[in-house]
Amino acid sequence: MTTKSLASVRTTQCKNPLIPGHLSWKVDQAKERIVKHLESRLAREPQSATVHDWFLADAYALRDRILERFIKTQAAQHTANCRRVYYMSMEYLMGRLLRDSLNNCQMFDLNEKAIRELGLKFDTIEEQESDMGLGNGGLGRLAACIMDSLSTLNYPAVGYGIHYEFGMFRQEFDHFQQKELADNWLLHGNPWQISRPENMQTIPIYGHLEDGVDTAGNRVEKWVGYSTLRGIPWDIPVVGYGAQTVNFLRLWEAKASDEFDLNQFNAGNFLEAVEKKAESETVSRVLYPNDSSDSGKKLRLIQQYFFAACSLRDIIRRHFNGNNTWDNFSEKVCVQLNDTHPTIAVAELMRILLDDNGFSWERAWHITSHVFNYTNHTLLPEALEKWSVPLFEFVLPRHLRIIYEINEHFLRTIVQERHPNDTEKLKALSVIEEGPTKFVRMANLAVIGSESVNGVAEMHSQLVKDSLFPDFAQLFPKKFKNVTNGVTPRRWINSANPRLAELFNKTIGPEWIIDLGRLRELEPYANDLAFRNEFARIKLQNKNALATYIKLRCGIEVGSEAIFDSQVKRIHEYKRQHLKLLHILSLYHRLIDDPKLEFPPRVFIFAGKAAPGYFMAKTIIHAINLVANHINNDPRVGNRIKVVFIPNYGVSSAMKIIPATDLSEQISTAGTEASGTGNMKFAMNGALTVGTLDGANVEIREEVGDGNIFIFGHTASQLDQLRPSYDPHEFYRKDAELKYILDWMQSDLFERNDGSNPVRRVAEALLNEGDRFFVLADYRKYMAAQDLVSEAYLNQELWYSMAILNVARMGKFSSDRTVQDYATNIWQLKRIKID
Repeated sequence: MTTKSLASVRTTQCKNPLIPGHLSWKVDQAKERIVKHLESRLAREPQSATVHDWFLADAYALRDRILERFIKTQAAQHTANCRRVYYMSMEYLMGRLLRDSLNNCQMFDLNEKAIRELGLKFDTIEEQESDMGLGNGGLGRLAACIMDSLSTLNYPAVGYGIHYEFGMFRQEFDHFQQKELADNWLLHGNPWQISRPENMQTIPIYGHLEDGVDTAGNRVEKWVGYSTLRGIPWDIPVVGYGAQTVNFLRLWEAKASDEFDLNQFNAGNFLEAVEKKAESETVSRVLYPNDSSDSGKKLRLIQQYFFAACSLRDIIRRHFNGNNTWDNFSEKVCVQLNDTHPTIAVAELMRILLDDNGFSWERAWHITSHVFNYTNHTLLPEALEKWSVPLFEFVLPRHLRIIYEINEHFLRTIVQERHPNDTEKLKALSVIEEGPTKFVRMANLAVIGSESVNGVAEMHSQLVKDSLFPDFAQLFPKKFKNVTNGVTPRRWINSANPRLAELFNKTIGPEWIIDLGRLRELEPYANDLAFRNEFARIKLQNKNALATYIKLRCGIEVGSEAIFDSQVKRIHEYKRQHLKLLHILSLYHRLIDDPKLEFPPRVFIFAGKAAPGYFMAKTIIHAINLVANHINNDPRVGNRIKVVFIPNYGVSSAMKIIPATDLSEQISTAGTEASGTGNMKFAMNGALTVGTLDGANVEIREEVGDGNIFIFGHTASQLDQLRPSYDPHEFYRKDAELKYILDWMQSDLFERNDGSNPVRRVAEALLNEGDRFFVLADYRKYMAAQDLVSEAYLNQELWYSMAILNVARMGKFSSDRTVQDYATNIWQLKRIKID
């Protein structure tokens, strides 16, 4: 059968594959339920309802159906008394849930028709939903994708985190600089969350240790004089595709144990009466509070302990509700630590077993060390959390003593036996970092206390063993594993790019939604003119939609005929947004120098937030915005170069940017990015990648082929050789164009009225502060790669053939495969089918 005839056969298929468990309604039923919620829950009649009221009513109607499946899911899992995975993560970047949940319930078309018959447009309704303020970057988005796949694949799971009131922050630009504002995502309510006050947990904090005796007359240290915090759980259902399984997130909101002091109030001390309440609730107020101050560090430590301790108590409660005992705790409970943030859970479980249950140290450690698994997400040593011993002792005195005991036991029974009298080995492996101020190394505790340790890309996992934890890898070679990250195609193609999803459905059938490897069937269509033209038409439609959004958000008009060249991610020096800035200035200079220069127009798209205390990252944002303002207002440039920085990057804006992008910038310094998942999302949506051999880029190149990706730059091993003698001035002196651009950046061209010059500051940092991430070393190779991009884009037939092959070869990068790898190789988890 030819590709053309195959496409015509597939055209008759439905938009979404119906799999057992999907929730079917009729349009009239949907309308009736929406109006019912509008009237009974929101006390609105249709004539006076706002658009936001209609959104809430629509979401509540859908939630009713999801909760029916949720109840059946939990009942089936409870009856099976199954092993569960409990996923602990400081963040979940969920975005909006309405469209995604409708698609996963296979009710989107029906709901859209119901809304239309009620006199509204679904797109208008959808825009009323706020992105959930529960995450920031790739760590949180990965957690969200994993929860989606766990439900879709029918694995029993609970995700634990914090119910942030304000999330991280809402980013705006004031005089081209990042300004952080409160992200009050709960201001107008959230229809998905369910409060569970009956499962409240109370945890101790602060206090001190005193000598005492236990019931057997043994000398013990008792934790006394502590305060308490209460954790109120909020549940958010996570529906899998086909709505067979509905797992859930459980997020903890901090409350004071004594919220209101009536005596203080009656004495006229109104502020003091609620002081404890305000202090306690700060714990769950903001994601990643600025830790540049001592108070910020203390708050972050308390946050991590709060959510880990509440979650462990809840896990234990659930375990014993199933008529289980401590003897089978590690058989039924599997805890995945998503990075080092929840690692305090290791010490907390030991404390519960030792202090609350009177276990021997050996039995407690046997249980604890068979419960946890640890995923590492960073190769940067400074990103591996350390807490000063004085701070730790002030906040968690009992946990510090237990950590010392864990460390002493590990060093004595394992390290000393294998490396007797090797003090350097003891220093490297110790949980406690010695020095004028001692520190608790949480990553070391995570490795020691976990049954399995994994990286998130093949290259990253190797570097974890070779560079980050070489001594641990030598001690425990079987403990270290790899699970390459993935993303859910339900969110990142089916919901984000519905036109492209429909083209796939018509061409190869809809099964790819739950089996991304089926996209391989698209390979023959890379040379099919009709398919290629339709693929290009969809890309143009997405670019037109993004151009409209850019005009609305940034006030800048861009042409859809240009290459949409996107670098959207957290702002950090290792991700090298300043290398992209050098490329923009170089292209701008070339055009000014030669107005007849031929190259395809470019729209350079930036988006991403800098941590509030990260000065250089904020300087890079400021510099990009100043350069953008200069270039966009230069009449000599016209529409040939445009630079935009879209503020307040999140899931919803990513769902607009990614489907419209032609070129995906994945240009981190080789050996620094753990994996990246933006690279996968872009490639799935038909963007070509320009990138280094870093993180998952290595595996993407293996899948798509050398001829369908633009790889440049030094490799990690080459940089290891270059690092000892690296002098950025050497590259500056040898490259005339680079020298001109850096000198230009240091001129007065971009100086502000107050005398500041962030563009100059970026150049000075590259030249005079070591260029730690080898921006200048990779500049020339990056420029050469960009020239190849321009050349390829001029041949649209070639470009779209390459783009289609990228999509077709993305099957490996589904989070379904990621979860399956975890379930098989780490969690030993079985699926529970829900009737």
